[in-house]
Amino acid sequence: MSKPIRITVTKTAGSAPRDAGTQMLVWPDRIAGTIGGGALEWDAIAEARKMLTEGRETLTRRIPLGPGLGQCCGGAVTLLWEKGDALDAPPARALWIYGAGHVGRAIVNVMAPLPDFDITWVDTGADRFPETDVTTLVAQDPAAVVKHAPDDAEHLILTYSHDLDLAICHAILSRPFAGAGLIGSATKWARFKTRLAALGHDPAHVSRIACPIGDPTFGKHPAALALGVATAMISRTDARTKDRTA
Repeated sequence: MSKPIRITVTKTAGSAPRDAGTQMLVWPDRIAGTIGGGALEWDAIAEARKMLTEGRETLTRRIPLGPGLGQCCGGAVTLLWEKGDALDAPPARALWIYGAGHVGRAIVNVMAPLPDFDITWVDTGADRFPETDVTTLVAQDPAAVVKHAPDDAEHLILTYSHDLDLAICHAILSRPFAGAGLIGSATKWARFKTRLAALGHDPAHVSRIACPIGDPTFGKHPAALALGVATAMISRTDARTKDRTA
């Protein structure tokens, strides 16, 4: 069987259904992935199948969505058609989550399906994890495994113990990290800032840890906290994508 045609959104201008880097695969009888649906995708699939029939291997085209396709987006996209049997995996952000309680489970349920994150989930006992497709790590002392995280990892601290939370915060602040969030109230965070300062951490460095996490307007239910945290992290992902494609 011949290779399918891989369609890649290589550039966008104005309003577009999907961001640059989005891909899909097209075979004569099926597809995988999506570049946004609608007339854009329909015509792109038709072009890919025409290429398969004619034996052509590559094509690039800039498509104005409004005048060209009658779509309401109003922007333009540049598409690349090429032979390829797999979708390129986007670089994933390392996300380390400490705690497999109600909030930890809710956050993993929301974040795990997203391709932008490579999750490592840490807790003190194997029986605390539900069945999951993310990487789990059992550690009697979760703070001791922080050193194994990549320097550009983001951390969410959600354990059942304030002492564990503090030790993990201390470990994170003692090494490079991209971002960190701690579950807790404003009162808890005020106490932690005092204790972390006593451990030798500069207040400006301590302030890189966000606490409380989530959006208070969503409420305090674990699912609501998870939605707030995921929204903030996805927003940062979108901002990075725009920076790369500007």
